[in-house]
Order: sequence, then C-alpha cells, then structure tokens
Amino acid sequence: MNNTINSTSISEANTLLVLHHSTNSVGMVQNVNQNGHLIDVAPDSAGVDSMIRIDSSAESFTEFYADFYNQLKNPEAYSFFKVTEFEAVDTALELQDYIDSSSSVNREDLKQYEVSIDTVEVLRNKKNLESDSSNGISYFSKIRSAEVINPRYRYQIEDVDWNAVAKIGVDREMLEKINVLDELLKGFKTSVLLPLRSDDGEEGGTVNARLQLKLNDNGEVVLHVYRSQKMPDFRKKFLGHKFSKEDRLNLLNIGNIGRVVHLVNPVTGELVPSLISRDKLTNELFYLPMDFVRIPAVVCGVVLSSEQQGVLRSGKPLFIENMLSKSKRLFNSTLQFNAEKQWLEFFFNKKLKVRNDEHSFEFVVPSTFRGMKLRRWQIEKLKAGEMAYISGLVSEKGRGYQGYIRFDKEVGRIVFSFNKAIE
Repeated sequence: MNNTINSTSISEANTLLVLHHSTNSVGMVQNVNQNGHLIDVAPDSAGVDSMIRIDSSAESFTEFYADFYNQLKNPEAYSFFKVTEFEAVDTALELQDYIDSSSSVNREDLKQYEVSIDTVEVLRNKKNLESDSSNGISYFSKIRSAEVINPRYRYQIEDVDWNAVAKIGVDREMLEKINVLDELLKGFKTSVLLPLRSDDGEEGGTVNARLQLKLNDNGEVVLHVYRSQKMPDFRKKFLGHKFSKEDRLNLLNIGNIGRVVHLVNPVTGELVPSLISRDKLTNELFYLPMDFVRIPAVVCGVVLSSEQQGVLRSGKPLFIENMLSKSKRLFNSTLQFNAEKQWLEFFFNKKLKVRNDEHSFEFVVPSTFRGMKLRRWQIEKLKAGEMAYISGLVSEKGRGYQGYIRFDKEVGRIVFSFNKAIE
C-alpha cells in the first residue's frame, strides 16, 4: 500500500478518511452530528466536495482532532487517517482496494498510519506545558490541573457557568446524582426530564425540561433548556408543512412522521426535503434536512441492502431480524430514522402488524427499571397508565434517589421524573 496516508507538512488543507471497523468500508469525513454520530460519504459519491477541511499546521490539526474525536459517541468504532484534500479521493479508493484484498492480519499494518488520539493528546499537553513554562506556571501545577480534565468529554467541568445553572434550580451534585452530568459534558441532551425553577413568576413553580450544553456565538458554554410542553398544535403549519391525519398519528404514536416532507427554509425561503420527529420527553418537533440523513450499511451485524437503506432513508419503519447485540445475542427489532436523535431508533417489545400500510405497535411493560425489579402493584399501575412511586434507585456514583415512573405507551418504555407532574 502506498504511504500517502502518512502525508504531513503540506501547505494544502488536510482532511480525514475513516475506516468503519464493522463494515471495513472507507469514507471521507464530513462532520459529527449533535448526537455524536459520524457523518461521512463514499469516495465515489457526489458528496466528496463537502468533505471536512482542516488547517495544515500541526498545532491546528491537533486541536481540531482532539475536539472532533471527543465529540464522537463511539470513537473506537473507527480508524482515522489524515491526508491532503487534493489526494483524498485517490487515497480513499486505494485504501478500500487494500482493505478488500488483504487479510485481517495484514490490515494490522494500517495502525502505523492511523491518527492516534493518545499521540495527539501528548502533543497538545506538551505544547501546553511549554507555553505554561514560558509564562512561569510550574510543571507540577499543570499535572494537578490535568488530573481533573477528562479529554474524552466535549466540555469540561470548569467550562460550565455553575452560577448561571443555579438560577434554574440545578447544581453539579444533583446532575451527578441522577447520572446526567456525563451526558451533558459529552454534548448530549439529558436522557430524563429534570424539574427546573419556573421563570413565570410563580413562587415555588417548577417546569420539567431536558438540558444540553452548547457553544454560543462567543464560544462560551451555555446551558440550553428544552422545556416540556403539551402536544404540538398540528393545526398550525410547521415551516410551511400542513400535517395530514397520518402525519399526526405517526408523530403521536411512534414519534416520527414516517415520510419525507418539504419544509420552507426560514432564511432562504427554499423548499428543503426533510424528516420530522417529536421529542417524546418534551413534545417539541425537530426536523432534519435529507442532506444530513445518514443510513449505515450495517446495523448490529446485519448488512442492509440498498432497498432496505432506501426504506429507512425515506423515513419509513423497517423490521429487521437476527441482529446481534453487544452480549452476542440475536434479536429482532423495527428500525426507523429519528430526526431529533439524527440516528436510527430501535422499537423493542412489540408485535408489528401491517394493514393498509399502517403500522400498529403493541408494547409490553418491562418488569425491571434501571436494574431494579418492579413490584406487582407497580407493574399493574403502569399497565393502567398510572404513575407509580419508586424508591431505592442507585446512581452510578452509589447514591440513592427516588421519584415517579409512568409507562409511555407511545415509545414503549418507562419515563422517570422527580416530581409527580410527568407531562
């Protein structure tokens, strides 16, 4: 194999090639979406012009790659290679040919060409240490500071304005206790609703919401609040789209619109083919242009045909059998692309009935919740659509907590809240 993968010190902009370990396919990196999923295109596709471009200087690349790598949800699923943009397509095709014609043993030789996150972090730390030394900051002081910085997170603890966070009734200890601090620092939305101090002027008022850390226009880390709301008013147009009866039923019952619709870009006024999904915790509607819809070639060990990928890309549900879980067990599930999560969604514990192109899902109430076996009276309440009090839950930090649970028939899972008002 040609050593062009190891190209350095070239004045043109650099880019990244990616090798997917699950499929042994080579792609050209475009971006990382807000949920930590990689966006890339095949080297022989029309989207190569949108490949990511990186300043060729060593310092710029290490800073970029560290941030890029830490945004990925499963970075260990890929290998990355730095190349110059003008040679990217040829190198990607050559790399794919090498992958296709070599054994797994021979492919181990590729490790010498990969961009190593460990090497990048060493280079960053070395640069920072040299800079700090020139400014009179001691080496040991830097080491102590590094102990509290986890490079696997997109944001660090010290990036967060905890005084501003406290104004909505949230603090670091609370976020740690309910196991959402890691999610926030990785750039994800909290997976549960949190009771926040209401800003409507009512004393003692609270509102349920999901939280997410984001960068504002000034490069500052701010906390974005997604307030829980009543069901969307489907009588109103959404970016110019008028919801049909089927649209409303799909968004209410499954959470995804189930088809491609054309939305009006609020800035340019052009019509943009998109998918729409409902956040099942907050009931907020989200859309994603089709240019950003990425369907993987392999899902849990099952290779998807072009027809199956087309079904998923069109927003329709697709039943897949004999997928392989992380525990090496076979399972069946219905998949559908979710515009809010920007990735495929799994629907478990249901019977799929297809009648007149309508999909009916029947969910089963789980017998456990967060590792705790539910009592019979709790399960009966959940089956009846009622809330049940639960105590004795233990966080990953070993701290106990309690609250209320309800079985959401729309998504087939139990929803948790710290107060009784679960919307």
